[in-house]
Amino acid sequence: MANVCPYGRFTHAVVRGIPESFGQRADGGESVEVDVAKAQRQFGVLMGALRQKVGLQLIEIPADPELPESWRIEDIAVIQGDTVLITRPFKQQRRAEAEAVRRVMNELNLTVVEMGVEEGGSGGATLEGSDVLFTGREFFVGISKHTNHRGAEVLADTFRDFAVSTVPVCGGSRLKNVCSMGGPETIIFSNSEGAKKTQRMMEQLTDHHYDVLTVEEDVAANCVYVRGPSKVDYLLHPTVDECPNSIPAFQKLPDYTLLPTACSEASKLRGALSSFCLLINRKLNYS
Repeated sequence: MANVCPYGRFTHAVVRGIPESFGQRADGGESVEVDVAKAQRQFGVLMGALRQKVGLQLIEIPADPELPESWRIEDIAVIQGDTVLITRPFKQQRRAEAEAVRRVMNELNLTVVEMGVEEGGSGGATLEGSDVLFTGREFFVGISKHTNHRGAEVLADTFRDFAVSTVPVCGGSRLKNVCSMGGPETIIFSNSEGAKKTQRMMEQLTDHHYDVLTVEEDVAANCVYVRGPSKVDYLLHPTVDECPNSIPAFQKLPDYTLLPTACSEASKLRGALSSFCLLINRKLNYS
């Protein structure tokens, strides 16, 4: 197996702006009523927290109104070490989102692996990054309407140094709607029955022990953890207005710098804080 380093050490965040078409569906389905200006303000606050408080270098891809779901940049790539797997979203209309992400990854001199480039290799595979939880030791892939078993197999073929386990997504549209990393050895889970089923299955599949932080609201299960300079633990989490009953759980985390960050508009679209960014550990300057 790979020599792992503790989860959470990142230097860069790749993000993509909120388009004016925010709230529309890439497949032309019924749109959701959202406040686009508010979503853009919330996005700006998140970017400020990542840059100014956490200290990450931000690479922002401009918004594209022709790609209404492109703000969900997490779905488009899975990154571990120097390797990037460009995914294949379930909606064919979203696959054009990969072009700009691929360009940034190449400019960062990362090794880019494409799903489906090899003939017959991953035909029919679908994979979205919001169904992938990397713990620093292993991958869990949620099998959902967005991600299938063939997609999980392609991920396993790409990151062969790590164990890859598949779990059904219970109680959420994506795996990261019910759980996320809250520290190098900590997984945050929603208290919903679906999340509990997913948690039990993950515990049966892993050889590692993780601490579990249970939160009351589903929206609180998705956080962004970064281990900053001088070993400072940062946790971006939804605000008290969005998850009032979960804030006491976050406050139990020892010596953490908690960064409440609003995500209410994206939540209306089943998005979450992690949807907005691809986190990378890359020791170089990006120009």
